[in-house]
Amino acid sequence: MSIKEITIENREKIVSFFKANWGSPEMVISTGIYQCDTLNGLIFEENNQIIGLVTYVIKDDEIEVISLDSLQEGKGIGTSLMKKIENIAKQKKLQVVSLVTTNDNLNALKFYQKRGYRITTVIPNGVNKARNLKPSIPLIGNEGIPLNDELILKKIL
Repeated sequence: MSIKEITIENREKIVSFFKANWGSPEMVISTGIYQCDTLNGLIFEENNQIIGLVTYVIKDDEIEVISLDSLQEGKGIGTSLMKKIENIAKQKKLQVVSLVTTNDNLNALKFYQKRGYRITTVIPNGVNKARNLKPSIPLIGNEGIPLNDELILKKIL
């Protein structure tokens, strides 16, 4: 198992990963529209297969996580990737790690809060607005929860 930076050499694997797991590499959230396959990020590989992936952007004094995926939950993959993101932030002397998730993503809320992230903003209808730009976003999310709102979480380093 190894964590590597996303590079030109592994970019095609990233495109395939996003298409297989998200339908497309496009992410539409309140902070912007992102082509995740073109962003900086890290991959967690095992046997030359991506089993974890994180992408990010740097804005002012913070690093914003745009996507975090682990294909094998409970094995420390997401935790390892987030620790690397926090280390990148510290190396670049950034004060904050932020991210956006949705109201239905209870596993993500639990994951991030256990690691010191706090909900700082709730954006009512944030997902509904994103759906106007990306109609493929479903109406119903995890556990049958209507998918409507975005939550911004932050960790001060």
